[in-house]
Amino acid sequence: MVKSGKLGFFGTITIVTCTYLFLYVPLIVLLVFSFNTESFPSPWKGFTLKWYHDLFHSSHLWAAFLNSLIVAICSTGISLTMGVFLIFYAAQGGRIGKFLTLFYGNLVIPETVLAVGLLGFFTLISIPLGLATLVLAHSVLGLGFVIPIVYARFLELDYRMTEASLVLGATPVQTFFKVTLPLLRPSLIVTGLLVFILSFDDFILSYFCAGSTSQTLSLYILSMLRSGISPIVNALSAVLLLLSSLLVILFFTISQKSRTRIF
Repeated sequence: MVKSGKLGFFGTITIVTCTYLFLYVPLIVLLVFSFNTESFPSPWKGFTLKWYHDLFHSSHLWAAFLNSLIVAICSTGISLTMGVFLIFYAAQGGRIGKFLTLFYGNLVIPETVLAVGLLGFFTLISIPLGLATLVLAHSVLGLGFVIPIVYARFLELDYRMTEASLVLGATPVQTFFKVTLPLLRPSLIVTGLLVFILSFDDFILSYFCAGSTSQTLSLYILSMLRSGISPIVNALSAVLLLLSSLLVILFFTISQKSRTRIF
């Protein structure tokens, strides 16, 4: 029994280790070769910061980065605002439970199908493709995450706090903004970070809905790869990996604090 238990333990450790190696070794190789003097995929020749210097002096790249940042911030703000309005309607007695499944469609439907559908819709109503259509497309995607998550947290709130606020003379609007919304703040922050990361990294919606006038960071990287693998891509990937890791750490930190407050 002891031997079988040890074998099971070491087998589990081996599987977990191999899984993490499979996931993170390519990222480690990418980080290491972003400092290589030779172009990728040449063997290691020496240490250099040349590619990072070229990265931070590329005006076209930073213009694409700014477009991605604008789209991500705007779509996150729109998704959260619409989510708050819907929760406000639910707090006033509105029944949205039966319509909640409509928002899960954004998660179930393949993103390519959603992108083609949005492209057809924008063409039908004659909206020129650009940053505006990108913001709208990413907002539609973001609602599929914001509404279900925030509404689930809303259902977990203690109704006695809302009832006490109303009994003490507060109006329903005051109760929502002074009691309900502060209790939902951790969920809104966590969901906002999630939508921001998804929007910033999204490629499929950007590819279909950006048009020829706007270029996001993902589209810029695609154009760089088509002309050959530039070492700047390694440096850019390393920077984005660092930023994404910081956002993920922040996401899980806030999520853990939110769960602690619940219990």
